[in-house]
Amino acid sequence: MFTSNYLEELKKRKKKSHIYRKYQLTGLEISSILEDEKHKSLYIKLAKDHRDDQLLALAKTIAEKRGIKNRGAYFMSCLKELKTKRKKGR
Repeated sequence: MFTSNYLEELKKRKKKSHIYRKYQLTGLEISSILEDEKHKSLYIKLAKDHRDDQLLALAKTIAEKRGIKNRGAYFMSCLKELKTKRKKGR
């Protein structure tokens, strides 16, 4: 039904990045900084809902720390703490 050329074309398209918005790029940068490519869609969602400069700064701070085994989980716990501090400050 499908020709082999069509399937090859789909494989080529799959490898290309489709970034259309700034928050998508920010989310991908965060996943790269934290070395957590598995959860890149989560970071894209977070970048859509939060300020990108704060998220990138947090990710870079975490990446610089030594001894953290699961950077993604640590990032999420730090982000949760920031949210609770903001709510208490209001």
